[in-house]
Formats: sequence, C-alpha cells, structure tokens
Amino acid sequence: MNNLDDLGKKVFFTLDDIARAFDIQPPSARVLASRYVRRGLLIRFKNNFYTTAWRYDTLTRRELFKIANVLQVPSYISLMTALAYYDVTTQVQQNFYESVCLKRTVSYSVRDSIFQYTKIAGACYGGFVRSDGIFMATPEKAFMDAAYLYSFGKYKFDVASLDMNKLDMKKLKSLLKDYPAKTKETVKRLCAI
Repeated sequence: MNNLDDLGKKVFFTLDDIARAFDIQPPSARVLASRYVRRGLLIRFKNNFYTTAWRYDTLTRRELFKIANVLQVPSYISLMTALAYYDVTTQVQQNFYESVCLKRTVSYSVRDSIFQYTKIAGACYGGFVRSDGIFMATPEKAFMDAAYLYSFGKYKFDVASLDMNKLDMKKLKSLLKDYPAKTKETVKRLCAI
C-alpha cells in the first residue's frame, strides 16, 4: 500500500505515474487502476486521470480548480464559479465547477462533484489569468462569458445575485468590444453602461 500512499500525496496522477510507483508496465498499470477503482481505492476523473479516494475527500477548492483545468485542455474557470470565488455573487455553487473551453461542451461527474465545460467562440476565449497554477477568468471576464452565453440562450444566471459594484465598468467596456452585437446589447441592458 505504500506505493498507493505515495500517489495519494499528489492531487492527481496518470497511469504512467502508477506504472512508475509500482514498477510495472503501462498495460499492467491500467489493470491495477481498474481494480483499485472497483475496490474504491482510486477515483477516476476520466481516462488516464486519477486520485486516491482519501485524497479526494480532502481536496481544497483551489485543488479542484486545478483538476478542472486539466480535465479539459484548454479551459479556464469562469462563469458563476469564478464570480462566486471573487465574491461577486451570493450564489455559491456546491460541488459544481464551471469552465469555458474551445473544444466541446461536456460535463464530468465525479462522486458528488460536477465539472462543467461550456464551449465559447475562439474570438471570445481569453481574459483569464494564471495564479498559483490555476487558469481563471478575471471577475469582469467571468461576467462577460456568462453574459455572452446568456445572450444566445445557452446559459442561465441570476443577475440579481450579482454585486455589480464589485466589477470594474471600465474593464467591462474594454472587454465588450470583442463580443457580438447581441452580447453587447445584453451587457448594456444588464449593467446600464
């Protein structure tokens, strides 16, 4: 079990990490991982992406954000998840982590958590920062991502739960120029800018 304990020190690991930890070949690591998942010792996030059950139970919000960044690449934490992180909204989502991405809209359900990825147009992808290894939208960009998706009927959010005073209106206006007319109209209506 020592090898598994060593892996449990990591936030997440791959089959290659399992192969190295147990000094076995990759096909054997796949079999071992499957067995350990069935026994409840490992949690599989997706193909070739694991954590130990005891490590999962102690993951912090920031560690879950790191996992969200790796589950779908490229992506960044955004929408209400980022707005809640920045205390812009009173609506705190429990065990629900939203990101925007370029590839495809997809959701990963892992135990009691859901990692949701929503595809956004390439021209609107960006405006995120990397802090402590986590890619996350700025507060203004998280709002813009939500407004963009909302303007096309692809996202619902409670605007009344937002403290618009915590958003920099100059930054919002600057970001607005990269969005379609439909989104611009929505943001102007929501923000009175």
